[in-house]
Amino acid sequence: MIGQNQSNIREFVLLGFSRDRETNMVLFVVVLCMYLVTLAGNTLIIVATCIDPRLYTPMYFFLCNLSVLDIGYTTSVVPQSLVHILTNHRTIPFNRCVAQLYIALFLGSIEYFLLAFMAYDRYVAVCHPLHYKTIMSRKVCLQMMMASWTFGLTNAVVHTAFTMRLHFCNNNIINHFCCELLAVMNLACSDRFVNDVGLMVSGVLVLFLPCTLIVLSYVYIISAILRIRSAEGRHRAFSTCTSHLTVVILCYGTTMVAYMTPKAKSSPNRDKMLSFFYAVVTPMLNPLIYSLRNKEVKAALIKVIGRKNVRLER
Repeated sequence: MIGQNQSNIREFVLLGFSRDRETNMVLFVVVLCMYLVTLAGNTLIIVATCIDPRLYTPMYFFLCNLSVLDIGYTTSVVPQSLVHILTNHRTIPFNRCVAQLYIALFLGSIEYFLLAFMAYDRYVAVCHPLHYKTIMSRKVCLQMMMASWTFGLTNAVVHTAFTMRLHFCNNNIINHFCCELLAVMNLACSDRFVNDVGLMVSGVLVLFLPCTLIVLSYVYIISAILRIRSAEGRHRAFSTCTSHLTVVILCYGTTMVAYMTPKAKSSPNRDKMLSFFYAVVTPMLNPLIYSLRNKEVKAALIKVIGRKNVRLER
C-alpha cells in the first residue's frame, strides 16, 4: 500500500507556521528553548524516580513512564520542525512522514491509557488505602503498562495503514508543521469513509473510554475526600490528585477539541495550534506540574541536582 502511493508521491511539503524570516527565527528560538526544557525536565523526573527509594511506588512508576513517552513524542516532531524553520526547506520524504505519523499515534495513544491507569491508582490510594499495596502490586502495574502499549500499538498500526492506502492524486502539500493524522488525511482525493469510521471508533476507545474511567475515579475520590474530617487530611488527599488532574485536562482537552470538532468548525490554523500545544507545550508542562505540586518529587529533584553539583565541584 505504501509503495502504491509512493510511486506518485516521493515527498511531502510542510507549510509550517510562517514563511516570514524574522518570525521563523523567533519561532525557532522559542521552540528550541521549549524542547530543551522538555528534555531536561522529563529526564530529571526519570532519574529521580529511578534513584530515590521514596519514589518506588506505582504512582511514580507511571510518572516515569509518562516522562519517557513525552520525550519520545516531542522528539518525533520537534527536531524535524526546527530544521524546517531554520533552513526554510520544508520537504519531508514519504517514508519519514509515515514514520512520524506512526510514532506520534503510537506514543500519544499510550499516554491516554496511562493517564487513565494513573487515575485508577489515585482512586485506590484514596478510597482503599489499606489494600493499596495488594491491589496496585508490581505485577498489576506491569500489566497495565503492557495493556497501554498493546492498545497504542494497535491504534497506530490501524490508522497508519488506513491512511497510507488513500490516494493523494499528486497533492503533497500539507498545511501543518508535521505529518499529523488529520492533516495527511485531508490531502486524500479518494473516499475516506473507512478512515473517518476508524477515527470515530478510535475516539471512543482511546479517548472517551479512558476519560470515562478518569471521571468515575475522581467522582469516588472527591466523595471520599469530602468525608475526611480534618482539613489537613483533605488538603493532603487533594494535593496528590491535582497534578494528575491538571495534566489530564491539558492532554484530553486539546486532543478532543482537535479530533472531535465537526469539520465545518475546524480550520488549518486552529488545528496547527492545537497540535503544537499537545506535541510541544504539554510535554514541557508535565514535569513542571508534577514537580511544583508534589513535595516528594521536588525533594528527589533537589537530591539529583545536588549530586550533580557535588560531582562538578570534585
